[in-house]
Amino acid sequence: MLAEQARIDRADALVLAFPIYWWSLPGLLKGWIDRVFVNGWAIEYGPDTPMVKKLGHLPVHLLALGAADDDAFDRHGYAKAMRTQIDYGIFDYCGAKVVTSALLLDSESGGAQAHLQKAWAVGQGLFQAEMLAG
Repeated sequence: MLAEQARIDRADALVLAFPIYWWSLPGLLKGWIDRVFVNGWAIEYGPDTPMVKKLGHLPVHLLALGAADDDAFDRHGYAKAMRTQIDYGIFDYCGAKVVTSALLLDSESGGAQAHLQKAWAVGQGLFQAEMLAG
């Protein structure tokens, strides 16, 4: 856990690219978040102290790959539910800014090339921002 926190502390940004399992994060990724984003590191609170969000310096990029199409996500409210749960419920709760939150859907119907281009664009944007800052 400490090694993972140190990796994130050294990073310019956190990029999570993951498949959508049962309309959410895969269990392994959720478990990693549960163990790494803990009280004292990602947030700080106690019975007599107000909560402090500690990851305000961390830009986050989320690329979620799913097999269902946009209509299924819209019809059932899954896109909103995922953003509420992941973007706000995890990252905003810790103060991290979600810069990119992309649902790369309908991945089994020939949309893979467009998804690769989106992922590439996010990566390019990260490196361009780093070059401009340096």
